[in-house]
Amino acid sequence: MILRILSLLIFLVLQIPTLQAQQALSSAQIKLQIDKLNSLGSVLYFAAHPDDENTRLIAWLANEKKFKTAYLSLTRGDGGQNLLGTEQGIDLGLIRTQELLAARSIDKGEQYFTSAYDFGFSKTHEETFSFWKKEETLREAVYLIRQLQPDVIINRFPPDSRGGHGHHQASAMFAHEAFLAAADPKRFPEQLKTLKPWQAKRLVWNTANFGGMNNTSEDQLKVNIGAYNPLIGYSYGEISALSRSQHKSQGFGAATQRGDVIEYFDHVAGDKAQSDLFEGIKTDWSRLNEPELTQPIEQEIKSLQNSFDPNHPGKSIPALAKLHQDIQKLKNSFWKSQKIKEVEGLLLACAGMYVEATSNKPGAVIAEAVPFSLDIISRSEEANASLKSINGKPANKLLTYNKPVTVDGQITAGQSSQPYWLIKPHSLGKFEVEERNFGKPENLDPISVELVFQVAGVDIPVKKPIKYRYVDPVDGEILQPISISPKFTAAFTSNNLLIQENEEKTIGITVMNHGPKTEKGNLTFTQSNGLEIHPNKIAVEIPAGQSWSGQISIKNPKNTANSTVNLQFNGETLSGYKNINYPHIPSITWFPALTLQVKKLDLVNPIKKVAFIAGAGDLIPSSLENIGIQVDQLTEQLITSSSLKNYDAVVVGVRVYNVSKHIQRWMPELLKYVEEGGVALVQYNVNSKMGITQLGPYPFQINRSRVTEEDAKVVFNDKNDPVLNYPNKITIADFDGWVQERGLYFADQIDAKYRTPLTFSDKNESPNKGSLLIANYGKGKFVYTSLAFFRQLPAGVPGATRLFVNLLTKEEK
Repeated sequence: MILRILSLLIFLVLQIPTLQAQQALSSAQIKLQIDKLNSLGSVLYFAAHPDDENTRLIAWLANEKKFKTAYLSLTRGDGGQNLLGTEQGIDLGLIRTQELLAARSIDKGEQYFTSAYDFGFSKTHEETFSFWKKEETLREAVYLIRQLQPDVIINRFPPDSRGGHGHHQASAMFAHEAFLAAADPKRFPEQLKTLKPWQAKRLVWNTANFGGMNNTSEDQLKVNIGAYNPLIGYSYGEISALSRSQHKSQGFGAATQRGDVIEYFDHVAGDKAQSDLFEGIKTDWSRLNEPELTQPIEQEIKSLQNSFDPNHPGKSIPALAKLHQDIQKLKNSFWKSQKIKEVEGLLLACAGMYVEATSNKPGAVIAEAVPFSLDIISRSEEANASLKSINGKPANKLLTYNKPVTVDGQITAGQSSQPYWLIKPHSLGKFEVEERNFGKPENLDPISVELVFQVAGVDIPVKKPIKYRYVDPVDGEILQPISISPKFTAAFTSNNLLIQENEEKTIGITVMNHGPKTEKGNLTFTQSNGLEIHPNKIAVEIPAGQSWSGQISIKNPKNTANSTVNLQFNGETLSGYKNINYPHIPSITWFPALTLQVKKLDLVNPIKKVAFIAGAGDLIPSSLENIGIQVDQLTEQLITSSSLKNYDAVVVGVRVYNVSKHIQRWMPELLKYVEEGGVALVQYNVNSKMGITQLGPYPFQINRSRVTEEDAKVVFNDKNDPVLNYPNKITIADFDGWVQERGLYFADQIDAKYRTPLTFSDKNESPNKGSLLIANYGKGKFVYTSLAFFRQLPAGVPGATRLFVNLLTKEEK
């Protein structure tokens, strides 16, 4: 019965939304942590992206073997696709960072990153290394190995074509090189001021059978990780599903798995294991070679395990305090520090300690005083606990059993909460970060309160980030990170402006005053070349916490190809402000550089009104509005051939075949609209979990081919094709300046009724005609395109915009 109750408690903890108030550990969790004290093993799992990790194996290593288990994702997944919304690039990387942290909170691994930027799909490790600055990224991986001291390093991928993605291949090569370099004092010797060389026992590849490729074999090392953990109430397959399902922006919700599960491992380097992944590795206290001290410690821990009372965890406090004292006698080492932290955490847990630092303000500006309130309670009669200090100042507050203590204070926000990897400008393949931040998933120093508690005579330091607390009428109490911003931020209504010769366009500006008082001043503009901006100076007065909005007009009389505009307030260049909110992750705020890109555009545009059917999320609607097209976004219930007749064309959002729940109802209506004379343009989809089998008026299939080189050569299969000539003459120059990729998930097995006017290929690959399919159907035109318009149009690529308008235009007969 006790185990069933403990399992239920763990289940409830796993289900608590990550944004609600933190809970003290349950007795089942405390028991797991006590069991972990006698385990001194460490593992580093190594891959390229969020969602690459084997969550089942991480859960097994962390909870069954009770090893310190870390996942190093070389990137934050910035270049992937987003099934939740329109965020791309850095915004998507910020979302996926939090999804990985949510996953680790469930499977109990630890999360780390390098500063490599996910620049998009890559087919070769050579291309990947050229973007990632190989030696600099390797330096970070070596730093983490020396810091974490893993006994075993595990690759998710092989270093060759079997790894598929070039990032995957590169991750395996990085792991091997870092495995060797971390042990070599001649490699990155500057790190040895604070770290020491570290030789992991072995490097293995966690082979798998997925994606149509089976890399497992019966002569590989096999481990059954399908066990059920009665303290948690889950098998590791079930924990894995909960963890993996946090990758919501990737659409990676996973089904649970129960029963035996075999993982396979292929030897890569170091000592080869014959029957056990940790063969030849001491994973208990004997590894410290101080038997006269460690043997009594082991016995103390075993006694703790046997005597633990789940109804009264506080009874374990005296033994934990004695254990803390005895571990302090050991020589300084990685494992001494690690186990001291674990014991201190258990002392607080057994004391039933709850501590939260909250503010009634969601944000502040740099140098502003932030009020906070500390809520503390010790819920164990045996705790003998006190609060010794707050931010270095004596507090000396006795924590009486089950009596809440509230302490109010304030702290000055010393610096912006900008994520550390976004502080400096970055290249296309790598962020610029300082060594102190190597590997960190988030900022080391969010605005926090530093406390020292004393439990049974043991001083325990605790750093609590201050959170904004509010009560939602549906979700209850919510805690969110506090943003520390510059005093002023700004936004243009669009960061890209396409202007035709002699055209004058207006663009909106909003300036936000985040500070505590009204501010007056002048807005001014700097530009790179050739533009006329009116007015070029605006006097404004902005009340505290409010914003000013206005507009300027811009002309490009010299028809300059590319220009930039920056905004200043009282001579200070302003940054942008972005806030990303999804219910499954904490609120994210960051401050991107604010630059308006102005590009010349030669465009004939007969399109006046377009219907848009949303898919997984893209910014095509606002991009079309920026060139004067009215866009109406239709719900699926409004899609009928008669309602679509009011539009010049219909644009279907990315991956709509994958995400629409009602596509079988409305797709025939869309095709009927085309047959009666309309134009429909369908953007790319992936070839799994599609809601329909008839992808267009005539047959074609979708494969996984893509052209990842954004400057890949384009060939016109028929220069006279209408789409290349009307209403805009398309030339090879229109494919200059594309971003990230040409296209993805190309079509094949294409019916002869489709025209395929374009051919692309990456270097050393066969030409591919599957990026653009056009068919005359009845009186109208159907277009299916895998070209990455969803990236090009929001980036303001003129040639892509011209081609897109041609695709929307009804062809002359």
